[in-house]
Amino acid sequence: MTMTTEQAEWFAGTFDKLVANVGQAVLGKDHVIRLTFTAMLAEGHVLFEDAPGTGKTMLARAMAATVQGSNNRIQFTPDLLPSDVTGVTIYDQKTQKFEFHKGPIFNNIVLADEINRASPKTQSALLEVMEESRVTVDGVTYEAGRPFMVMATQNPIEQAGTYRLPEAQLDRFLIKTSIGYPDHASTVQLLGGSNLKDRSKEISAVITTQAVADMADLAATVHVDTAVLEYISRLCEETRNAPETRLGVSVRGAIAMVRAAKVWAAGQGRNFVLPDDIKELAAVVWTHRFVMDPEAEFSGATPEAVLARVLSDIAAPQQRAAV
Repeated sequence: MTMTTEQAEWFAGTFDKLVANVGQAVLGKDHVIRLTFTAMLAEGHVLFEDAPGTGKTMLARAMAATVQGSNNRIQFTPDLLPSDVTGVTIYDQKTQKFEFHKGPIFNNIVLADEINRASPKTQSALLEVMEESRVTVDGVTYEAGRPFMVMATQNPIEQAGTYRLPEAQLDRFLIKTSIGYPDHASTVQLLGGSNLKDRSKEISAVITTQAVADMADLAATVHVDTAVLEYISRLCEETRNAPETRLGVSVRGAIAMVRAAKVWAAGQGRNFVLPDDIKELAAVVWTHRFVMDPEAEFSGATPEAVLARVLSDIAAPQQRAAV
């Protein structure tokens, strides 16, 4: 069943309230907040490539407070073990039974700070839970719950002692973006309220976690015309055929775009996806999935430039009216 016009209007109103609420803690970053909520409602994950001190932890806490959810922060280090993330089974001598002690991954929002500092073995512990929202320990499967979102960060400048994220893991992030530094007015406002050490504590809840799950289910019913699906497919094929790339957008990346575009459209009060939604989301949903040819990269080619050319070369279908 397709989302109705009335449901789309309600969705957009609620979405705006969520963004505005978090915006009280993360000043001047409404677009990034919208992208992050889009990932949450599309049941995906976000990778932030940012310098320290730009408000990533504040964003995670404020979002969790807004949806009455739980949150946890994992500081990734070279000696972090997979069990430190997922949890461990411990023998209880009193009950003479093995009990599973859940790790920090069992929260609604998990901030994986400096994920590229952990070993590949620990990074891989995230793969199952990111893709399937569940963890298997000692042959027993535990559900992560809904909503569930990993917000991972990596420092683009300091690369010493880090492990590059493999393509298979990058492909599991729905969106890659950056918060960046606030503008002048927002910085002045932040400095004026410097007595507030944690602005997220001032945030009140807007909806419940169950309502977030319901919104995610509702967003999945947004209509996507066959012409738009064909447009997405042609764009992905063109990124794979580009001479500058060794790997373009995968099928998983194409599916991720459909899921993100549905939420993005509903967040603007529409029950249908437009080609412009694809263009607007293309950079944050797709560029981190590219594997560039080394020679082309050495010559100055970038994923952003390749994607811009592809979007220019492939004609978008004509926009259609509401269904």
